[in-house]
Amino acid sequence: MKKTPLILFIFHFITILPIHAQNTPTSNDLVRYSDFGAVGDGQTDDMEAIVAAHVFANLHNLPVKADDGATYYIGGKDRTAVIRTDTDFGTAAFIIDDRDVQNRSAPVFLVSSSLEPFKIEGLTSLKRNQEKINVSLPGPCLITVVNSNIKHYIRYGPNQDSGSSQIDIFVVDKNGQVDRQAPIIWDFEQITDITALPIDEDTLTITGGRFTTIANQAESKYTYYSRNISIKRSNVVVDGLEHRIAGEGDHGAPYGGFINISDCSYVTVKNTILTGHKTYRTIGSAGTSVSMGTYDISVSRALNVSFVNCSQTNDINDGRYWGIMGSNYCKNLVYDHCTLSRFDAHKGVANATIKNSTMGHMGINAIGSGVLTVENTTIRGRNLVNLRSDYGSTWQGEFIIRDCIFVPKNGEPTSASLIGGSYSGQHDFGYTCYMPEKITIENLLIDDSNHPEDYQGPAIFANFNSKMTKNSYQEKYPYIKTREVILRNVTTKSGKDLRLSDNPFMFRDVEVDGD
Repeated sequence: MKKTPLILFIFHFITILPIHAQNTPTSNDLVRYSDFGAVGDGQTDDMEAIVAAHVFANLHNLPVKADDGATYYIGGKDRTAVIRTDTDFGTAAFIIDDRDVQNRSAPVFLVSSSLEPFKIEGLTSLKRNQEKINVSLPGPCLITVVNSNIKHYIRYGPNQDSGSSQIDIFVVDKNGQVDRQAPIIWDFEQITDITALPIDEDTLTITGGRFTTIANQAESKYTYYSRNISIKRSNVVVDGLEHRIAGEGDHGAPYGGFINISDCSYVTVKNTILTGHKTYRTIGSAGTSVSMGTYDISVSRALNVSFVNCSQTNDINDGRYWGIMGSNYCKNLVYDHCTLSRFDAHKGVANATIKNSTMGHMGINAIGSGVLTVENTTIRGRNLVNLRSDYGSTWQGEFIIRDCIFVPKNGEPTSASLIGGSYSGQHDFGYTCYMPEKITIENLLIDDSNHPEDYQGPAIFANFNSKMTKNSYQEKYPYIKTREVILRNVTTKSGKDLRLSDNPFMFRDVEVDGD
């Protein structure tokens, strides 16, 4: 294949020496891409050789090692390499060309289990926090439950929709005992589908690799590209991977996450460098112009997923790039020692922890349940925590915030509020909406030194409903508001005191326990 100027640029940037292909595997205990004909010169499409190497490795349960110094060009063919053994990408580079693809939904690498999912018979209902299900299983399993007759997450706003089927995902042991750290969070009066996926007990490790995506040039609409590393196996560690993006222009389709984790548990991504995608606009479902979410990290229907010592190549406070992470239907998500532009839970997270980290311009956005813990972290978004209004600004549980620094809107003049969101009480989201029952904030510094002239000081709560200013306002779908706020050593750079809200009437029953 003839090199284009862009590929020449990337090839020069990576600065590698080509590796000559071999015809057959050279070792009984290691598989290399060159064993199956990969050239690694940055211009020959090596995808067929990469696929073949992993087929052989999976068949013989052998680890895979990329050739040091190689650059593998991956064109637009509809091919996926299935990873079921330890894989070391090492110092090799991979150029993924998305300018002309046969199947935008096909991952480049799929990390999967050899264990097969199966249906569970005989269960007709479940209760929130139920501790055991009456089944006998071959071993620990990931259980996915659906009731298609109930709709949740009926989205409000420019991207409005009719909701999604009620779903829950949890881990049980061979006797059906539910892992209490990731409890059942919904009552299921009826079950229309229930699936068990056995959990691999050994850890699969993926290390190294310098990946560059040449961005698609498609029309700017919701046709998500998933030419990525898709992880659908439990007990996986990704260590030392890098992903960059080249060739973004004035339009393009969004991305569904270069690291895409789904239908699994116990996954750790560490020492990894990723890249935020440029934000493009389209017309949303309500007929108005919207910015399209586009991600380098996506987590869906996954439990116990941690990102440790991860960062991104572009400025976490550059508004031209969308927040790097999005998630749906997850439990026990963790950021630890991360510097990233956003943490986001769309369709609910049960328990989340952000610690020893820095959050950029899109901050911490979440709806869900359980405990949201934020500690030893700097947040540079509009709010300390934003409860997503398009899904009802709901959190059924509590917030614990300790030893943090809040720089509202990255230091731009703004009237700061700690807990953001909005709720009119007139839209049915498919569930009762809650504010955190209890919010504990200890040792928080609010850097509001750059503020508007009429600034009254930071508020605990944003004005969630500007129309709710007296008792005559009726919520068709009542909001269950915060019961208690505990404040210990909250200070401001402006010297102004923390106040309740621009709408004190709405939060008049909140008990605030200050220093």
